[in-house]
Amino acid sequence: MLSWFSRRAANRKLIARLLGEIIAAAREPALFVDYGVPDSFEGRFEAMTLHATLVLRQLNAMAPPAPDLAQDLVNAIFAHLDGTLREMGVGDPTVPKKMKVLAEAFLGRGLAYDSAARAGGPALEEALRRNIYAGRGDAARLARYVAAAGAALARAPFETFVNGPLPFPDPAGVA
Repeated sequence: MLSWFSRRAANRKLIARLLGEIIAAAREPALFVDYGVPDSFEGRFEAMTLHATLVLRQLNAMAPPAPDLAQDLVNAIFAHLDGTLREMGVGDPTVPKKMKVLAEAFLGRGLAYDSAARAGGPALEEALRRNIYAGRGDAARLARYVAAAGAALARAPFETFVNGPLPFPDPAGVA
């Protein structure tokens, strides 16, 4: 029984670290200053969704227990979003409605980014332009960053996801 509790506590720490690394990568100032990702709740949500999708895509492609870890990470992401809404002052009766919208957006973006990343090139640029830049602007540099991040995560063994740090490239270093 004690080992079950210690495994569960270790898993919570692992998920918290993964989520923290995803959020840190999504909040890199270069994404907002150099890449033009909107510095708003929506822009930060899009950046977090993009980075989370890259991590989840890789975890789901690995052997067990990686897919279980991916599901735990998704649960933690939604708990984080719920807490963020409440910190922003969204009232209790409204939180479930907003969470439904965010969940649909997160899952929809995840599918779009995953499909576009597999297709590469123009498909990825278009998905980024549509979702992050609201249909306006040049997404070519961000697409190169996403491709570099996806490649770095694809090369990482499961142990990297467990022990960290996640190998996100420095966005300022991607031309």
